[in-house]
Amino acid sequence: MVTVQWYPGHMEKARRDMADHLKAVDMIIELRDARIPMASRNPILDEMAAGKPRLIILSKTDLADPAATEKWTARLRGENRDCLALDLMNDKTCRSRIIASCRALTEAKRQRMIRRGIRPRPMRAMACGIPNCGKSTLINRIAGKNSARTADKPGVTRSLTWIKADPSLEILDTPGVLWPKFDDPKTGSLLAATGAVNEDILNLKDIAMDTIHTVRDLYPGVLEKEYQTDEAVRTDVMLEKIAETRHLLKEGNEPDTERAAIAFLHELRRGKLGRLTLEAADEEN
Repeated sequence: MVTVQWYPGHMEKARRDMADHLKAVDMIIELRDARIPMASRNPILDEMAAGKPRLIILSKTDLADPAATEKWTARLRGENRDCLALDLMNDKTCRSRIIASCRALTEAKRQRMIRRGIRPRPMRAMACGIPNCGKSTLINRIAGKNSARTADKPGVTRSLTWIKADPSLEILDTPGVLWPKFDDPKTGSLLAATGAVNEDILNLKDIAMDTIHTVRDLYPGVLEKEYQTDEAVRTDVMLEKIAETRHLLKEGNEPDTERAAIAFLHELRRGKLGRLTLEAADEEN
């Protein structure tokens, strides 16, 4: 398993800014990638926001295995915590479902304010997540306009911004943040495979081979069918088969495995290989 680390200076600044604003918020909205629900969990949040109500949103459900997403959603719900699986790009009910969940999670605080004779103010939520998890899309969906920049690459949002989502809810948009060190190499590899890490620092061939191994374990036959090969080939040979199938050849008709690795990862991220979840809900994490 390849080792991946990416924690540029702007992420450390964002982490400090988030910590400074935590006292001003009533709850956390945490976005995770439905394809990697545990690998996209930022442990920094557990340390910074302990005790605050939390809404976990599994984004990119249109790319994830529906059966696995259902299991993950049930697993991630708990005391003082809700979990919604949402297709932020296409589901028109996203806004109402998110606002309803936030209201439910903060209702106890609202009632305490009322009992003390305080007129309830709008509840405040901090939206957090790893890079490229769909957080800006979420903000735009809730706000009903393009309040946040979106792009299919990590690191677009760099500052904290307040968004008025509803008369009863204000949301603090934050940059995508990773953490200084991934304790499990598989976490870094999965984050890289799904597009949360800057590709410029990666050995994409190693990432692709890790991901091929994971897909073959969880979805036997999917890659063999897509790339017209058999299940007996080694992972490195699979890259050659991908190159041949996609006509990615070097001089002398040699398979270009570097370009094949890039093609495989991009096809995986676009959902061309099907709706795949790269972590099983029944695994111990």
